[in-house]
Amino acid sequence: MIGLQPYASRTGTRRNLDALRQAGWHLLISATGVWRSEGFPYALDNGAWTAHQQGTQFDGVRFLALLRRFGAGANWCVVPDIVGAGMRSLQFSLTWLPYVQRFTPLPLIAVQDGMEPNDVAPHLGKKVGIFVGGSTDWKVGTLLKWGKLAKSVGCYLHVGRVNTVKRINLCLAAGADSFDGTSVTRFAKTLPMLDHARRQQDFFA
Repeated sequence: MIGLQPYASRTGTRRNLDALRQAGWHLLISATGVWRSEGFPYALDNGAWTAHQQGTQFDGVRFLALLRRFGAGANWCVVPDIVGAGMRSLQFSLTWLPYVQRFTPLPLIAVQDGMEPNDVAPHLGKKVGIFVGGSTDWKVGTLLKWGKLAKSVGCYLHVGRVNTVKRINLCLAAGADSFDGTSVTRFAKTLPMLDHARRQQDFFA
């Protein structure tokens, strides 16, 4: 793997899948989407973001079914969270954490608006990492400190919803291990630009 590993939301378009495979991208399988890895290395998303966008309740039963079926082979899995809910989200995630740990090797706790590194640090380590979620402004404004925390505790750091070169550069500056986005899933023509950006040296290191 070269530096910052990108994940794309799963697409059924063969052309896009072939382009992603050639570029070395991985897939993010959501509990609310189609459950197919297409032969890619993959990670699991709990589906809370989609539920939040659609104004529906998080489907824990469906998430557990996905976890049982695909968890063992996943690179990591986002522990169920509550979008934008701060400490309420963290407490919710901690109730789910033992279940996720049973089925997959690397759970990621989603950090949300209002959380601070000291709130999350006691729960992190080699076997539990960070998923940077939250609102866009909060994510951009706090990413560097989540990177600092991940480095200090030696945990994995993933950044959600990254679809521009500017945000990829911020991920590099924070020392993130991976990011995900939907841009290349919807528009294959954006792949060369974003893939080039993720392979660049972090000039801020």
